Amino acid sequence: MSSKKNKKLTPTQQQYQAFAKAREPKRPVLTNCIKAFFVGGIICTIGQVLQLMFVKYFNFTEVTAGNPTAAVLIIISVLLTSLGVYDHIGQWAGAGTAVPVTGFANTMASAAIEHRSEGYVLGVGGNMFKLSGSVIVYGVFSAFVVALIKITIKALGGI
Repeated sequence: MSSKKNKKLTPTQQQYQAFAKAREPKRPVLTNCIKAFFVGGIICTIGQVLQLMFVKYFNFTEVTAGNPTAAVLIIISVLLTSLGVYDHIGQWAGAGTAVPVTGFANTMASAAIEHRSEGYVLGVGGNMFKLSGSVIVYGVFSAFVVALIKITIKALGGI
């Protein structure tokens, strides 16, 4: 706690804060980072294997294999979310499951599943974008800003 907050607390409250802080379990930050690294790496490796399969067996190019690879990863993520498996993996691995495509699909699917009892339009359709809507908005806005910067630099004779 900052010293400003400590000044507003009574001595008893300060003693309790110190008591609680001493007994608070330490977070295993290094272990959590390692778990996130490996699970995120496994998800990305699965994506890379899928992309190589699309290139080798379906005659896609490396560029055109990206879209079906993302679609398969989304389908797998939604399927695992609907079965309740993705949540268990997410609790164990933490941020490792937040790899953009699968984490985004999990967010949308879990919101849709949670509100399905309210109906398809007002429940699923109305609540599906509550969590992921901000990701869409800020993703589109940041892409717009980056495009403006690139166009400006290109017009000035840069890149």
